[in-house]
Amino acid sequence: MKNAFTPVLAALLALSSALAPGHALAQATTAVDGIVAVVDEDVILRSELDRAVNNITAQYANTPEQLPPRDVLERQVLDRLVLARIQLTRARDSGIRVSDGELAQAIETVASRNRMTQDQLRQRLAADGLSYEEFRASLRDELLIERLRQRYVQSRVQVSEAEIDQLLAVREIGGPEVRLANIVVALPEGASPDEVALAQKKARDIKSVIERGELDFRAAAIRYSDAQNALEGGEIGWRALDAIPPAFVGLIQQMQPGQISEPVRGPSGYQLIQLVETREQGRQTLTEYNAQGIMIRVTPTLPAEAARQKAEDLYARIQAGEDFGKLARENSDDTLSRNDGGDMGWFQVNAWGTAVGSQLSALQDGQVSRPFQSDAGWHIIKRLGVREQDVTEQNRRNQAREIIAQRKAEEEFERFLRQLRSEAYVESRLPAP
Repeated sequence: MKNAFTPVLAALLALSSALAPGHALAQATTAVDGIVAVVDEDVILRSELDRAVNNITAQYANTPEQLPPRDVLERQVLDRLVLARIQLTRARDSGIRVSDGELAQAIETVASRNRMTQDQLRQRLAADGLSYEEFRASLRDELLIERLRQRYVQSRVQVSEAEIDQLLAVREIGGPEVRLANIVVALPEGASPDEVALAQKKARDIKSVIERGELDFRAAAIRYSDAQNALEGGEIGWRALDAIPPAFVGLIQQMQPGQISEPVRGPSGYQLIQLVETREQGRQTLTEYNAQGIMIRVTPTLPAEAARQKAEDLYARIQAGEDFGKLARENSDDTLSRNDGGDMGWFQVNAWGTAVGSQLSALQDGQVSRPFQSDAGWHIIKRLGVREQDVTEQNRRNQAREIIAQRKAEEEFERFLRQLRSEAYVESRLPAP
């Protein structure tokens, strides 16, 4: 059951009740609850850290060997909690809010993604030792952090057509996609030659452990990686080659699925990269329809029954041989198509609404629908044609735009987080490793 859980709920279960300040304070049952970190004017309590760590160890109950030693895991989780706490403080100070209605919708989304009703979700949370209120508070915090990110990068990330042209000129967009994972051995800024050599040796030793079969890549990432995705087994996910830093593209293109790279020096330290699997993107098409339409709008002066009767009369005249376009110009209330004889152009099936789309799908070319009702009024539709439109190039440009925007957003927000972290007072009270 746990292994079937989607990452959305699993991640929330891992850090629930540990993000928002005051959660543990409100629920502590012991007289004294030790402080494991001070973050500005706030604190993270031992009970909060224990709760978050225990949630993670519960997820790996069947494979505990994949987790690092308890002290290493605690430091990984505490780093996440500190950064989350800093972001939450900034979000609230910036006036970002999540309404109860928005929170309820998000909970419904989490439940549906996990194929559960909300009652089943409550039961699952209780089985994992988490109260529903803790879960709501944690989900609200996740939404606050995501909105902080959106607000910060939205005004700072713009993509020009020239940038898209430049990317398309030097990279293959819409080609193969690769699923990657990584293990990072971090280096401090201004690392000494000895530190660099030690990090490189550690990366090679980790690779040797994997090659000897003592740990698989996922378990090694959880145990040894210094990256934020360590607890996800180093999972990066699917990426087009053009979404990967150019320094790594040539390396990955030479690898086979399952293969692990030699240690590669990157901006944050040494990386081991695993090519998990690959897939191809083919030619992409889109079905479009061409149609004429007549709409009779329901108004206070023309109620629904009168509008229906007018549509029926026009339908009878069309069936008797009168020109559809002429009747549309004289009678349709759709100002977008009326002057063109009801010509709606080429469009995707539901572009004019699902009521129109369902009628259109049932018609043959040249056939006229009987009058039908939508929220806008009564309609008659004549299907003129259907085509498969090649949207590969359009999608390539959209992909290029998203790649550039995502890269810029990640860079901007990473800088923002480093700035937040450097400006915050953080004191860890965990024992030194």
